[in-house]
Amino acid sequence: MAALDIDSVHAFVLVADLGSFTKAASALDSSQAAISVKIKRLEDRLGYRLLDRTPRNVRLSAQGTTFLKPARNLMAAHERAVASLSAQVRRIAIGISDQIAGAGLPVLLQKLSAFDPGLISEVYIDSSPRLMESFDKGTLDAAIVRGEDDRRDGELLVRERFGWFASPEWELVPGQPLRLASIAKACGVRTDATRLLDNAGIPWREVFIGGGMTAIGAAVSAGLAVAPLAYSVAPIGALNVGERYGLPQLPDSDVILHSTVTDPLSQEALKMLAAAFRSRYANMSGTGARKRWPASHSEQSN
Repeated sequence: MAALDIDSVHAFVLVADLGSFTKAASALDSSQAAISVKIKRLEDRLGYRLLDRTPRNVRLSAQGTTFLKPARNLMAAHERAVASLSAQVRRIAIGISDQIAGAGLPVLLQKLSAFDPGLISEVYIDSSPRLMESFDKGTLDAAIVRGEDDRRDGELLVRERFGWFASPEWELVPGQPLRLASIAKACGVRTDATRLLDNAGIPWREVFIGGGMTAIGAAVSAGLAVAPLAYSVAPIGALNVGERYGLPQLPDSDVILHSTVTDPLSQEALKMLAAAFRSRYANMSGTGARKRWPASHSEQSN
């Protein structure tokens, strides 16, 4: 029976989850070359190629797909064995902005749990200002929020694009105010959007306020209103109608990770989560974003 190196198995699971040797190396504070050596060592031990590598992407081979679940189980058993040596329960309270979470959040949290089964994660979803208030009070160990002020601390995860999203059937009625849906009046995205509309002399009226991103997405999909949204949280099938109706360009927004975590194992888990966020946004940029959210008519014609 081949004896497997746990670090090599760990590297394989991360590459499979993040789809990149570079992102896996970042999550492990290692180098791409070191990750490649670990994967090669694991493949040699098993006698199978686990990953198909091209200059553009990394994919699981048939054997890699079969091995992934047992690899996760091995990692979980390893973590339980290590945790059994200590009576201390590790917990981390993470706040994630409701305008960042999106439909992909369950997958990200699943990756966090698989990465470190011994870590109990408490996740709180709220607005960026409220999460930062909780973080500054010490009730959150980490917060992933939008950079809505002049604060310069924290780690930049990604810079995200915004658009004016509406359902394909929605149309702006001539002579009537632009109908808006927004989370809350205190929302920084709403503040920027309405200020830009005012500066452009475009009349607007809020017809749907509050209820969280799920409710806002439902209002957009139902054709009730337009919403200023990040591409990552826009409902599937919604169109960016900004160019079509001459709406002002919305500014990009920085997604920032703030953390006071000092435990090395928890820090590793946060690094993995940060790498997963970057991977998620990279898959949504450029042509990737248009595969999930169709472009506006003017964008499609280019």
